Amino acid sequence: MPHEEAKSSTSTRWGKAPMHSSIYRTSAKYLPPYGAQHRQDALWEGWNEVLPPIWQQFKRSSNGKTVYQDDTLKMVSLNRPLPGVRLDYPGDLAVPGCEWHISPFGRSYFVNHNTWTTSWKKPKPERPAGSLMPECIIEGHTQCVWSLTYLGTSGNIMSTSEDSSIRRWKRYGEPVGKPLNSDGGGIGSMALSPDETMVICGSVDGRLRLWNIEEGSMDGDPWEGHGAPVVCLDWSRNSLEIASGSEDGTIRRWNPNTGRQIAPLIQTSHTWVYAIKYSPQGDKFMSGGNGPICVWSKDGRLLMKIKGHEDWVTSLCWSKDGAYIFSGSGDNTIRKWRAIDGQELVVFRGHTTAVRSICLTPDERYIVSASKDCSIRIWDLETDQAVGDPLLHDDELLAVVMSRDGTYIASAGLDNKIYSWNLEAALKNAVGADDGNVKLKGLPTQPGVVRQPIVRSFIFSRMIR
Repeated sequence: MPHEEAKSSTSTRWGKAPMHSSIYRTSAKYLPPYGAQHRQDALWEGWNEVLPPIWQQFKRSSNGKTVYQDDTLKMVSLNRPLPGVRLDYPGDLAVPGCEWHISPFGRSYFVNHNTWTTSWKKPKPERPAGSLMPECIIEGHTQCVWSLTYLGTSGNIMSTSEDSSIRRWKRYGEPVGKPLNSDGGGIGSMALSPDETMVICGSVDGRLRLWNIEEGSMDGDPWEGHGAPVVCLDWSRNSLEIASGSEDGTIRRWNPNTGRQIAPLIQTSHTWVYAIKYSPQGDKFMSGGNGPICVWSKDGRLLMKIKGHEDWVTSLCWSKDGAYIFSGSGDNTIRKWRAIDGQELVVFRGHTTAVRSICLTPDERYIVSASKDCSIRIWDLETDQAVGDPLLHDDELLAVVMSRDGTYIASAGLDNKIYSWNLEAALKNAVGADDGNVKLKGLPTQPGVVRQPIVRSFIFSRMIR
């Protein structure tokens, strides 16, 4: 594409010399130069009265506020897209010193104050020389990948996507069978049955669908109950029930054999339920979203609220013995808690933006985290320190999982690709790893900016609520 980058010879580092949008009104493809100053006059069809092409707007189910989504970039903003209006929050982009704007002709572009340039392409972190590359990059999904799991000890991977498909892959990327295609819109979550013969998936239409993996077919009709997209799922280890969490703020539990609800719904305080996990013993489960982590008894009674995170809780996991809880959050941290009383034990710091997904290695020596900052980090639970260099993606991450034998890490996100990493290689590639990014309880923590999470919901959703 011509004019992939533009540099202003008359501008200073922070855009001292203003430029009127008429300089480049002659071409919708011309990239605005660095330092350009726009009037809020849209030149796309419909002018300021309509959204730019390939944009849409949604109302939050929680507070009724409107957000705006660029469907091409899979990015959302609280600000209406108009020339001259900054669309990102400071710090939201993976590269510091960059901003998101829209040209008068309706195309998103990015301003990089570090290089005094503009670009149509979303900025991504530079990959340092010598940084570890994935063993394999798996391509096939046409939209962002929301959820991943490993199947047995084969190293095969299962993925779900905004493109409404469930796919299986060999470790080196070869597809296994045909995609399972849902008619319920984007698939944001899944959970395997303990015997790995079935998979339950949650979709944007608020329904759950049970699939027979080997037969490649849906088992029965969709399960109905939620009034908004299903964001998280877990299958109890005794195989007897499935728990689902939704943007409608509720938790529902289901009989896998009948698809019927087996207990009254739980109306949580989370606004949206982003994470749900049964304990290894099956006597309780926990949920995360807005506010404290909630621990529930098997019969749905609230046992405990665990407070400490400064933003939404996006991912949860238990230690095998049920003694510890781990959580990832929009406050950029991973935290370890004592399960019996909710005491905070360790705060892991290092990610620069929201943590989207976490998982433990099978031996529970390490916890792995994936972040909006386009990186995966590995944390040693014996030393409470980060190990190795961050593993880098080209775009924001949404999911990370470990293989059952502890050999491989799979990660995925907004770039539609699945990356496969070797854990041993990542641990050996420790040159340049940062120290001091783990803060033990009792040391001062950095202040956090609390915001409503919008990325997952509105990329995932395809309907106005």
